[in-house]
Amino acid sequence: MSHLPYGGIATFARAPHQPLEADWSADVGVLGLPFDIALGFRPGARFAPRALRDASLRYALPPEGFYDLEGDRVRLAGLRLVDAGDVVLPSLEPELARERITEAARALRARARLPLFLGGDHSVTYPILRAYADLADLHVVQIDAHLDFTDVRNDTRYSNSSPFRRASEELPGLSVTTLGLRGLRFDREAVQAALARGHTLISARDLEADLEAALARLPRGRPVYLSFDVDALDPALLPATSSPEVDGLSYRSALRIVAETVRRNTLVGLDLVEFAPNLDASGNSGLLLARLLMETLCEVFE
Repeated sequence: MSHLPYGGIATFARAPHQPLEADWSADVGVLGLPFDIALGFRPGARFAPRALRDASLRYALPPEGFYDLEGDRVRLAGLRLVDAGDVVLPSLEPELARERITEAARALRARARLPLFLGGDHSVTYPILRAYADLADLHVVQIDAHLDFTDVRNDTRYSNSSPFRRASEELPGLSVTTLGLRGLRFDREAVQAALARGHTLISARDLEADLEAALARLPRGRPVYLSFDVDALDPALLPATSSPEVDGLSYRSALRIVAETVRRNTLVGLDLVEFAPNLDASGNSGLLLARLLMETLCEVFE
């Protein structure tokens, strides 16, 4: 007998909870990163891991998996999914927080075939990527309205505007493809620096004009870390984010990008960041993102 979505203890998709210190292994390990002191606008992403767990109870994974009407198939049957809880992070010591995130990410990699990180603002991706330093040819697929390659913003080098700049400095072999870029507030120096490093920049307008041509620019045959900033989605669809930008991606387009990324490459890690559940009292944003994460796992483990 199982609980309805509003009952029981909230773990991600009702996965068993196992602390990182325990001896376990899984296909997917979920880790929360409740951190948002590196934001430049509206706070709230620290509450995202808990909200995503609550919303994911709607998509609790049964042992027999999910039956897919359109494909007449069963998805995720027998998937070993473990929720490792949250990293204990200091409220006002960002350097210590980064150290703990990197250490926890290394531990999760040792236990799970696919680590899934629940942010948190986008600054958490930098310390996560430090845990992948052993992969010399790592490629990041970043789905995001913003480039997040700024060198310094408001005298700050480790904000949510800079995770991929800092990661590229520390991991020289790292390459990045960013999809969904749009807005009025781009940093010319950051754009030029990213292009000089050989990064691929694909705007939301490019995706809308010719989705197939844009998807053809995704990497192939690489170990890929997927970083999904929820502000890539249109704010009419998902308002619960720190820095929304109008005219964003549809859910279907975002899922297609995820599916093609997975199909062409080996996914070695995944994060979802910048979800601020306090900015959507309806709870619909959380339900959408929980489904997106579960459908991403379906694509990975077909």
